[in-house]
This record gives sequence, C-alpha cells and structure tokens, in this order.
Amino acid sequence: MAMPLRQSIRLAAYLAKQKIKGVEKFPLLVELEPLFACNLKCAGCGKIAQPASLLKQRMPVEQAVGAIEESGAPMVSIAGGEPLMHPQIDEIVRQLLDRGKIVFLCTNAVLLPKHLHRFTPHKNFAWMVHIDGLRERHDESVAKDGVFDQAVAAIQLAQQKGFRVNTNTTFFDTDTPQDVVDVLDYLNDELGVDNMQISPGYAYEKAPDQEHWLGVEQTKELFRKAFSSGRRRKWRLNHSPLFLDFLEGKVDFDCTAWAIPSYSLLGWQRPCYLLDDGYVETYRELIEDTDWSAFGRGRDERCANCMAHCGYEPSAVFATLGSLRETIRAAAGS
Repeated sequence: MAMPLRQSIRLAAYLAKQKIKGVEKFPLLVELEPLFACNLKCAGCGKIAQPASLLKQRMPVEQAVGAIEESGAPMVSIAGGEPLMHPQIDEIVRQLLDRGKIVFLCTNAVLLPKHLHRFTPHKNFAWMVHIDGLRERHDESVAKDGVFDQAVAAIQLAQQKGFRVNTNTTFFDTDTPQDVVDVLDYLNDELGVDNMQISPGYAYEKAPDQEHWLGVEQTKELFRKAFSSGRRRKWRLNHSPLFLDFLEGKVDFDCTAWAIPSYSLLGWQRPCYLLDDGYVETYRELIEDTDWSAFGRGRDERCANCMAHCGYEPSAVFATLGSLRETIRAAAGS
C-alpha cells in the first residue's frame, strides 16, 4: 500500500502549484532538528557526538516555526536528538499544525508516556516511532535492553488515546530478507500502526557503528527478496510504489536532496542531513548557493552507496505525479 490518500492529494496540489509558478526547486518536507541531545546512544546515529555546549541548546519556537514558514514546505519531520527532550516541543507542533502543515514527530518513544498528555490528536499529526527490528535486534541497535518493549507499550498507549502512529525502520547488512518480513508483519498486523517507513542504512560518518552499512547491490537484493514474499501490497508503507521499485533495483533515479532539506541549531545543512558540507542561515541560500548537480550516486563518492529516502523518495514522487499510469498505480496501492 502507498502513502495515505490525504497526503498524496496534498502533495499533488502543492506540486501543481509549484509548476504553475515555475519554481524549479522546492521542499516536499523539511527535516527539523530543534535539538541534538538524546536519551539513547544508537549505533547508527552520531547526533550526540556534537560538543557538550551544543547538546545543551534548544531551538526557540519562533526560530523553528520561522524556518518552516520560510521554506514553504507542506510537511515537517521533527527529529533530533530526541524531540521530547525539548521543553516546548508541543508548542512547536501546535504552531505548525495551526499553519496547516503535516507534522511527523520522530521519537524513540521512551519518554512518550510521560509527555503524551501535552499533545492532542490531529488529522495532520502522527508520531513516528523508531523500530529497528524486533526485540533483540532493536535493543541491540539502541544499545539498551528493554527499549523495544517500552516503544511497543508507548505505541499502544498513543493508539488508545486516538493518535496516528507511524514507524521508521532502518535496515543494515546484518538484516536478512526474513528480518524485513518479520518486523513489517509485526508492525502492520500485530501492532496495527498507521503507516511504516523503511530505509537502508547509509554510512553516516559520525555514527558509532561504521561496519554494517548496506551497499547498493546489498540493498537491492535485501528488498527484492523481502518483497518477493508477496506482502509488499498489504503492508501500509508510507512510500510511493516507485520508491519501493527503486529499493528493489527495478528503476533508478537521480538524487533530489533539495526536496527534503534539513534545518537544525546550526542552520540549513548542505546538501542533506546525511552529508555535512557546512551550513547557511537561510533557505534561499541553501537552494541558490548549493551545486545540487554535484551530489548523488555517480557524482560524489560519498553518495556511492546511498539509497536513502531523503534523496530518492522525492525523485520517485516527482516521477509518480508526472505519469498518469504511475499516479493510478499509486492510488491503487500497487
């Protein structure tokens, strides 16, 4: 199954507006990081490697909301760090929703039960809980026992309170096709989350674990075999069919990292949240002063093994909405 219908219609209308206005580069979604601090030390993330002085900082509400308004993006994914450690995270979410944004709040869910009362269910709001495998695999990924069970309990609590709950799962070279099937079956059928997002692990240079990233051919083989189970159509995956085809190696795309820019305490990150070629103060500087043609597989050696959604999901969305056949296919969830 593809991304939710409301989200697809919203994106289609937004893209049509950009085309009419003649805008060449524009954001579909902004990765907003209002802090770098976290309560876990995950093997695949290096955010907490920032200096102690920076880990203590929290982005003001006005700055966070202003950056999204400046970009004009219809969707926002609030990450970190752990966003629930931000004392005004509920106010950031509320103001973004008041402005008509679709908001995903990423969390490891450990703190979710403590802070859930600060939020209200909304049609444009969803929790995005990181679940990197079933119990043993997930706890190994976050380097702490018991976190999987805490996350599952938090998901169930949020569902009981009427919230939409999505999940985000990263796969590494230690995962097998059956691992992919098992965790997605569990999230889809047993937990009944609203939508699931999947991603091949990319060699994020500051991550503690530098040994288990997937190469391009490994990624294609992993998802091709996992999807051959026939379950792909029943899973509530928050991806376009063409992006899933891309993961399997059936189609290829150029990177369009400009469509999912990243904004943090340091500013707009160039060119994406996985590479760090410096920061600029304004969204306009990011778009106009970055040589976007220099990034992506075959252009920058750092991108050689990247098949991450931040660069290639937008490409798949553009290809989908530019084709009547693919638009119908996406609507049908195939």
